[in-house]
Amino acid sequence: DVQLQASGGGLVQAGGSLRLSCVVSGFSLTDYAVGWFRQGQWTEREMISCISTSTGSTYYADSVKGRFTIFSDNARNTLYLDMNSLKSEDTALYYCAVNLFDYGGSCPAPLTAFGSWGQGTQVTVSS
Repeated sequence: DVQLQASGGGLVQAGGSLRLSCVVSGFSLTDYAVGWFRQGQWTEREMISCISTSTGSTYYADSVKGRFTIFSDNARNTLYLDMNSLKSEDTALYYCAVNLFDYGGSCPAPLTAFGSWGQGTQVTVSS
């Protein structure tokens, strides 16, 4: 059974930092691309970052490039997202998900290819 559980969200002031974690089970982080996504109250779900250990590829949306860093600890089956210089527009519900359609696949990949979303973790940035 594939599961991903995100945590680490919270309330932070603009300019602050947070680290999100995503514990995965039912698959190996070395075999499939995984990503971080977010959905604001008035915005559609978007991919903000993706990593593929098998291909060594990463992806960042322009809105987070240079501020966010994605990495994984494969031994701990955990995906991370370090978020720095947070802005009010980063406020959203953050999810992690896996692309099980493409074994050994790279990033980026279409959002529709990702699944097993879990409940997400709320990040709120106060200005």
